[in-house]
Formats: sequence, structure tokens, C-alpha cells
Amino acid sequence: MNNANPVAQIEAWIELARQSETEPEAMALATADAQGRPSVRMVLMRGIDEDGIVFYTNLISAKAKNVLENPYASACFHWKSTARQVRVEGPVVAVDELEADGYFASRHRESQIGAWASKQSSRLDSREKLERRVEKYQTAFAIGPVPRPEFWSGFRIGFDAIEFWENRPHRLHERWRWTRKEGAWQDEMLYP
Repeated sequence: MNNANPVAQIEAWIELARQSETEPEAMALATADAQGRPSVRMVLMRGIDEDGIVFYTNLISAKAKNVLENPYASACFHWKSTARQVRVEGPVVAVDELEADGYFASRHRESQIGAWASKQSSRLDSREKLERRVEKYQTAFAIGPVPRPEFWSGFRIGFDAIEFWENRPHRLHERWRWTRKEGAWQDEMLYP
């Protein structure tokens, strides 16, 4: 490992992946419902700091329902071009209103309108229905900034564990796992 701080190491690997990946912030997000049934999907990481990684979603989406029922998640970044991956595991908490407002305001206007128009994870009878909803909100917010919908926000996956994997010849890969105990990071090398 090049870095004594695993969060800084994630940031360094993402920065390297930006040179060759189209979506270096894409991660597979694994959640489970109240009965423990797992679900995984790709989302975009939209923030990282010492407290965790942040993603945003419609609060009626399946992933939001999962983390509200079972507030623990895992995510995996995989960068084929650099032959590396990072897994994180930890508790999930909602971001505060100011953080959600700030990120929403930074999005393209079309994405803001899309957030209003989408009933994410709900049944859609036709593409035309979605397009009519987009038109409705384009008209409603024709003038001025688009406010963040109350049903749209973000979640932060805290860092209980971070695992780094790097491809090596003959499947003798490099693996490091970092765990946080009482606020301090501890690391260990793992067999491939």
C-alpha cells in the first residue's frame, strides 16, 4: 500500500482511474431488506471523506427502502483499466439537508428535472408517461433554480472496513484490509 490512510488511498486510486475509466466513481452498492434479502446495483459515489462515501437517490427507490430498513451496506469499486478494486462496508446514515441541497444544486438542470419526474423503482406504463412528467416539471420550474424534492436525498456509508485488491500474475493478488477500531485504523494483509 502506498498510503497510511485508507481513505486517501481510495481517493488516489479513483484519481488514477479517472485517466482511463468513463465512470471511475461507479460502484456496486449492496444492501439488504429487513428480512436480509440482498440486492445489488450500480450507483455513483458523489462524495468521500473520513466519515464515508456518499450516494444520492430517490427516497422511494428500492435501495433507499433497504437502507432505511437495514442501515448497513457494502460497496465495490472495480477499475478494469487499472486492475484494482476497493470494497467498503459500514453503517448507513442519511446526509443532512444542507449537504443534500448543495449536491442537488450542483447537478445539471436536466438531472434536477429528472429527479422530480422519476418515481424511481415504481412501475412505469410507458416511456411517454415519463416524458410527459419531464415536460410537466420543465414547465413548473421554467424560471429560477430547481429546488431539491423532499423525496430525494443522499446516504453516507461509514467505514467499518475497507479492502484493497490489486491484480498480480498467477492469481497471487495483493489484498489489504483496513478496519476501524475505536477511531483508529488497523490494517492487515490477506491471502489472495
